[in-house]
This record gives sequence, C-alpha cells and structure tokens, in this order.
Amino acid sequence: MGIASYIAGRRRALVLGSLIVLLHALLFAWIGGYASLPRTIAPPDMKMVQTRLLPEPATPPPDAAPLPPPKPLPLPPVPELPPTPLPDPGPVLADDAIGPPVEPGTGGTGEGMPAASGAAPALAAAALDAAPEPAPLPAPEPPPEPRRYKVDMPPPAKMTMDVARTDKDGTQWSGEAQLDWTYRDDSYHISFEAGIRVVFTRVNLAVLTSDGAVAATGFAPIKMTEKRRGRALTATHFDWGGNKISFSASQKNFPLAAGAQDKASVPLQLAAIARGDVGQLSGNIDMLVGEDRDAAVFRFIVVGQETIDTKLGKLQTWHLSRPPKEGSYRSRLDVWLAPAHGWYPVRIRNTEANGAVTTQTVNNIALSDTGK
Repeated sequence: MGIASYIAGRRRALVLGSLIVLLHALLFAWIGGYASLPRTIAPPDMKMVQTRLLPEPATPPPDAAPLPPPKPLPLPPVPELPPTPLPDPGPVLADDAIGPPVEPGTGGTGEGMPAASGAAPALAAAALDAAPEPAPLPAPEPPPEPRRYKVDMPPPAKMTMDVARTDKDGTQWSGEAQLDWTYRDDSYHISFEAGIRVVFTRVNLAVLTSDGAVAATGFAPIKMTEKRRGRALTATHFDWGGNKISFSASQKNFPLAAGAQDKASVPLQLAAIARGDVGQLSGNIDMLVGEDRDAAVFRFIVVGQETIDTKLGKLQTWHLSRPPKEGSYRSRLDVWLAPAHGWYPVRIRNTEANGAVTTQTVNNIALSDTGK
C-alpha cells in the first residue's frame, strides 16, 4: 500500500468519526426537546390546584433613624454682681454695759420673763411691740374753697381805657383798650380788647370774649375765647351740668365751683361783690378762675383805699391785688374799683412773669341799655 492509499484511508476514518459525533449530538438534542418525565396519574377524588409563583414583594425601605434631640443652647453667663455689703451689726456692747440680770418679780423690765435662752426672744418681741409706728406723711393741703358772696350786678356799660405797656427790656408803648358788657334775657356777653399804637397802626395785644348766664352768684361763664398776639385762638368751656371746666388748648379737666369765673369776667365779678356788700372787702376774696389751659383759685387781697389820676379826674378807689403764686400762676393782677362810679374797675394792671407790665386806666364810661 502506497502513501496515497494510506492518506485516503486516514481521511475516510476522520470523516466517518466526524459524522458519528455529529449524529450523537443531533440525537441528544432531539431527546432533550421531546423527552420528559413520566406523568403520574392522579386518583379520581384528588382536586387539582393550579398555582402560580408571585413575584417577591418589594422590601420596604427601613424606617429612617430618628434624629437626635437638639442639644440645649448653653445659658448666657450670669453677670457677676458686686458683693452686697453686710449690714452694720452696730456697736458691740461690753458685758459690763448690759448691767446685771433682772431678777423675776422685782418689777424691772424683765419681770415675769423666763431665764436663760427664753429671755432673748422675749426681749426682742417686747422691743418690736414697743417700737412706735412711723408717723404718716402729711396729706397735701387742699386748695382753698372759694367763698360764696352776695352780689349786685353792675349795669351794662362800655368803658374805654388808656393802655401803657413797658416790655421786659424797658421799651414803652401806648394804646387803648375797651371793655364792653351787655345783658339780655338772663344772658351776658363781655368783650375786651387791648392794643398799642405802632406809628399809625394799632396792634391788638389781647382779645377776650365771655358768654354765659347771670346767676345768684353773679357772672356764670359758659364759654370764653382768648386771642393773644402771636398765639392761636383758645377756648375755655364751663359745663355746669357736667360740673367741669375743659380747654381747647389742653386735655385737663377741673371741677366747677360756685362763683367760678373766666379771665374776662373777673374784674366785673369783683365789682358785683363790692356792690353786694362792701363789708366783703374786709377779707380775702377767693374765686376759681378758668384760664386758657388750666384753672386756679385766685385769691385777691385788699391793699387799701387809694386815689388815682384819670382823665375823669381823681378817683377814690379800693385797690385789690392777686399776688403771684409759685407753682400755680406767676403773674400779678391788680384791680382798682371806684365806688363813685358804680364800683366799676377803673384801672387794671397785669404784671407778667417776665417783668412786662400793662396798665389800663379808664378815660370814659358809657352806660348801656340793660336789654331786659
């Protein structure tokens, strides 16, 4: 056998082996696709239950771990206070300064006290009982109660007055004032104007009006208005039903009193008191007066009888003065009443707290119709 025959024999054997391997692989594949385990025949009374595998439920995430409680903030440091000095224990008494012990029953301060340790507490208690109570503070002195006066109203009139003013710096001015009061149907009206002459011009220093009723006590104001140079108009209200005085320029209230007046009616009320009984001028004359923002009791003292020079001639007058009072009013008001002229106020002088002085002296009196 030659080499070619040998190679051909080997090739046939290799091909045959490959076919045998391929046939075995196909056989195993066919058996795996169609072969199965033998089926078990179930008995007739057995119930078949079909089951299905459910997917495994998702595991819930674990609960979040609780946050740790917040740490408390540190407290601020307490400021160190300076040490409080201990109270002075007082002088230390020597043993011989106390004196010998008092025997029980001898009538001393320690009579009847137990000896030894019980004596000290008893002495302390007795000292506390014997200590005098502190004296109460004196109550503030109430304002003087305005007196009640017999009055006789002066007849209505119009008065003109010469005005002389000296400022606090010594500057002098002159002018004219007019006081006019009327009476009709138990009601009255008072108007007062005071001004000075500057070259050919008249400048009003003050304009006051008062309206009210005529009562058994004299003038009973209901409303007063006041306008001063350089200031706004103010009003003072007298509520006799509500028993109070109120002001447009402040929130204060004052209780009313019989015979209360305003600044415009004061001079004429003094005339009514003098006309009612001249004997009433023998003492002080008190009256509650409502001003532009508060009220105070004006106390007039009788300075005496004086003669003054006027354009009506020399007039015998009674001089009444309300001096300044610290803490209440600081101006001074002087009024001169003339008995021969119906007790009218024939001179009025106002001295201000800064030293300025305004004096008004009558130069004419004209009686008016009473209006009744």
